[in-house]
Amino acid sequence: MSYIPTVEQARELLTRYNKEAFHLQHAETVSKVMGEIAREADPENVDFWRVVGMLHDIDFERWPEQHCVKADELLHELDVDEDVIHAVVSHGYGICADVKPEKYMEKILFATDELTGLIGAVALMRPTGISDMETKSVMKKFKDKKFAAGCSRDVIRMGAEMLEMELPDLVAMTLDAMRA
Repeated sequence: MSYIPTVEQARELLTRYNKEAFHLQHAETVSKVMGEIAREADPENVDFWRVVGMLHDIDFERWPEQHCVKADELLHELDVDEDVIHAVVSHGYGICADVKPEKYMEKILFATDELTGLIGAVALMRPTGISDMETKSVMKKFKDKKFAAGCSRDVIRMGAEMLEMELPDLVAMTLDAMRA
């Protein structure tokens, strides 16, 4: 019988396959951003959104060349609910998976995964971090392709398009969620 892990169980699963502080912190950040956005978008399912955020890169540290493919295998072996698996795998759509984000929550994960990395990089460059960061600061760095080059601007743009949002609105929403 498949199950939906609690946030704590998802964290335990994540740490079973990930040890690097960067990957663990990224999962926590994405999980919290997902939870904050869910508070408005889907208040009955905040923990579900957080679990998906926590598990989205479960396979990345050990199997980066099989990202999302290995996650699908692992989560099926662990008997995790199909909705969680679909959401986790769909965040790699067009990059390392052919599973398309369909639900609003899946599109949010797709859009904010890379964006949290970019915002985090901008925060490191500022003496006050994220606390008083404005959307325009992120947009300025977004345009600089050399800055945080590992954060795919194309994926972020594609996520905004999936959500039918203007890019600055997606940045503002993600920034607010990260601040919370």
